[in-house]
Amino acid sequence: MAKNFKDLTEREIVALAIALEEEDGRIYGDFIDGLRDTYPASAKMFEEMQAEESEHRASLIEIYRQRFGEHIPLIRRQDVKGFVQRRPMWLVRPLGIHTVRKQAEIMELETRRFYERAIQQVSDAAVRKLLGDLAEAERKHSAVAEALEQQLLTPEARQGEDATERRLFVLQIVQPGLAGLMDGSVSTLAPVFAAAFATKNSWDAFLVGMAASVGAGISMGFAEALSDDGSLTGRGHPWVRGLVCGLMTTAGGIGHTLPFLIPDFRIATTVALFVVAIELAVISYIRHRYMDTPLFSATLQVVLGGALVFVAGLLIGSAG
Repeated sequence: MAKNFKDLTEREIVALAIALEEEDGRIYGDFIDGLRDTYPASAKMFEEMQAEESEHRASLIEIYRQRFGEHIPLIRRQDVKGFVQRRPMWLVRPLGIHTVRKQAEIMELETRRFYERAIQQVSDAAVRKLLGDLAEAERKHSAVAEALEQQLLTPEARQGEDATERRLFVLQIVQPGLAGLMDGSVSTLAPVFAAAFATKNSWDAFLVGMAASVGAGISMGFAEALSDDGSLTGRGHPWVRGLVCGLMTTAGGIGHTLPFLIPDFRIATTVALFVVAIELAVISYIRHRYMDTPLFSATLQVVLGGALVFVAGLLIGSAG
């Protein structure tokens, strides 16, 4: 059972900080390994950042021993609510510089926010000073990541993109919206088309589709809002994310439900299938555009999932 950040003791906060610095250092090691051959200058930059993470960890361990003794409990990010799980970069090969840049920005922002929040929960002056120094160091790391962006992106790309704003937009709007759109578009296929083929009645299919879409929207909205308060991850206000996720879930289901307002069952079904194809194409493009998923891979995954759900609804509806 994960623990709320606000419920952590000073001892647990420092132990968690030690684990985070160790994890960040090892991730920088993965960056170095993946970039050394293609981007040696960037790899050197991350070597320096890795060395700094090692110094941060050593400082944290020293002050932990002074305050709490030799035993450091193993407290990981997954043990505390609100942390984003980081991608296993050692599995990503070849490692693109844009992937590294985005991941480094997220890492430094999350760690800096952790230290800023942690300062508010500790009372020991020495611990507070160290946490403040580490927060400032993370700000410098963010500047290094931005410098890396300026160095490697073309002027044309830099002119139309603010990396920080785009990343926050992806975290706060695109990710919850895409999750909702995928769930609404795919999960409601089975009940809508099962009802359609079971009853051969457009109005009945429309009612089932509306019920499934609204119900899924409410469920996904609350699930997203309650999953993370956004205080550590920078993902924004939980109820805003929940609203975005819920609305997109409902919209995804309603899209292929509205055609069943057409009285003629065959025409309604044909139009609904056409709308489904458009929905899946839009989802594939969004995943490719914002989630760095190859277009072919994104299309294959989405279409395969949608096809399986549609076939399930078809078979169930025909069985009646």
